[in-house]
Amino acid sequence: MRALKIIARGQLRIDDVPIPSIAPDEVLIKVAGAGLCHSDLHVMHAPTLLRYGMTLGHETAGFVTEMGADVTGFAEGDPVLVCLVWACGECRPCLEGRDNVCVNNGGRLRPPPAPGLGPDGGMADYIVSKARYLEPLGDLDPVIAGPLGDAALTPMHAINGARHRLGPDATVVAIGIGGLGHMGLQILKATTDARVIAIDSSPQRLAAATALGADIVIPSGDDAAQAILDLTGGYGADAIFDFVGLQATIDIAGNAIAPDGALRLVGLGGGKLSMGISMQPLPWGVDVRRSYGGTRADQRQVLDLAAAGTIGVDAVRYSLDDGLQAFADLEAGVVAGRAILVP
Repeated sequence: MRALKIIARGQLRIDDVPIPSIAPDEVLIKVAGAGLCHSDLHVMHAPTLLRYGMTLGHETAGFVTEMGADVTGFAEGDPVLVCLVWACGECRPCLEGRDNVCVNNGGRLRPPPAPGLGPDGGMADYIVSKARYLEPLGDLDPVIAGPLGDAALTPMHAINGARHRLGPDATVVAIGIGGLGHMGLQILKATTDARVIAIDSSPQRLAAATALGADIVIPSGDDAAQAILDLTGGYGADAIFDFVGLQATIDIAGNAIAPDGALRLVGLGGGKLSMGISMQPLPWGVDVRRSYGGTRADQRQVLDLAAAGTIGVDAVRYSLDDGLQAFADLEAGVVAGRAILVP
């Protein structure tokens, strides 16, 4: 089978490898589609990596092809989503429903493993997963469903962690309407009555944000924070979700958040937010959270919204054989929505 692998820092290659065998508790899945994420670019360029030769792809959906002897609850041909978070299911956080911070499979500074971020991922013809890491897709199209496992899951978790600031009179800001942000915007519109402001540097993405229901769009730049303050009588936004994480976007968020506001740093752009008791201009009471992935409960909420047609992936399809071009396009910033490799 074909598999898109990282073979050295900054180097990818599509290799011909054997179809993997499965253990009694595992399932072999024929990949229907695998999403590309900016995290894959970070992995590609990381100065150190867990292992070279790893197959990338942590947003994967496909069809059950073969099941281990101990697997129940699935049948050959079932469409499934491979979950992002491979948690133990038995430790205290897992039993409390916080499986994205699993103790046994993760740690204080290390999240639980994810396919394509340690174990082999889904940018291949087949992927192996334990049955417990699969979610049924029902009538959802597995070709474009893979990004629901991260591009939608991660914003859902961040939004669920800020529900206390998402009332009907709230003003909420989504910064960056790309792969994560276009899903986060849809989730905000589908699950809250808040006024939603979308910020992006791309006129095309701002137009997409309007089409997705944003109440107000603002170009990213030096005046963006002041524009938010002007729209809120100088008070600031009740919640801000930074789906980019560059220094410029973090600065917008820090300069535009309201007292007692919820500031959620989701994107991995490498910016920094300094914290301190007397820090200015961050107001008193602001709670800041780095948000990683999501829980199984978050994932099921996402799938329910997608099944209802309330949210959807803006998919740009590439063949698996064109995977290197897809990575180049993503890095060049020319992919609107989510690129998906289709074997």
